[in-house]
Amino acid sequence: MNKVILMGRLTRDPEIRYSAGEKSTAVARYTLASNRVFKREGDPSADFISCVAFGKSAEFAEKYFRQGIKIIITGRIQTGSYTNKDGQKVYTTDVVIEEQEFAESKASASGTPTPNKELGDGFMNIPDGIDDELPFS
Repeated sequence: MNKVILMGRLTRDPEIRYSAGEKSTAVARYTLASNRVFKREGDPSADFISCVAFGKSAEFAEKYFRQGIKIIITGRIQTGSYTNKDGQKVYTTDVVIEEQEFAESKASASGTPTPNKELGDGFMNIPDGIDDELPFS
């Protein structure tokens, strides 16, 4: 089984391209910075994981994802290789996205919570003297 679940922040806006041909397909590439739970002194505190999304997922990323937002992805690891212009073989590892979603609200991302005025502070007012009727104390 090849299944990956990651949460992290985008290091930059997704890079979008479209495949050539009659039915062009959107391809989005982005890097996810995922914090390490355990780290040794001198080691980086995050891993930077290359991700690629195709089709509708790529179009969603292009429309809604921006640098710094926190997302959760599921997908599979895919490895590959190619020869660069200098004749050297380069090995690649990407997460091919199957699902992607926001891990926080826009308000959380900006650092300023926006309260819902209709809900007030989220607490119900309890009138004085009702303590004896409550099922708990």
